[in-house]
Amino acid sequence: MAMTNTQALILIAVIATATQLTRALPFILFPENKKTPGYILYLGKVLPYAAMGMLVVYCLKNVSLTSSPFGIPDAVAVLCIVALHLWKKNTLLSIGVGTAVYMLLVQLVFK
Repeated sequence: MAMTNTQALILIAVIATATQLTRALPFILFPENKKTPGYILYLGKVLPYAAMGMLVVYCLKNVSLTSSPFGIPDAVAVLCIVALHLWKKNTLLSIGVGTAVYMLLVQLVFK
């Protein structure tokens, strides 16, 4: 079922409003002249690590160790990411090279 032009415009307006609200809400709730609550500071410290852990689990959830290629491309890519990050300490470089290694392995080596 296709949307009418009016429905599409309403949808765009709602999405734009929600986006602006989520961008402005932290500045409204926690103004610069007030002290930031402790739980917000705590979340700012622990959530990045939790998000990265969740992404790792999500990326590896469908790896099968019982059928070919037995998770070898995934393991090589993860080891590449970890080694490169420990060596260069550059997240973007680590993830980019790890992704490239994984894609090369699954498309050229483990067809």
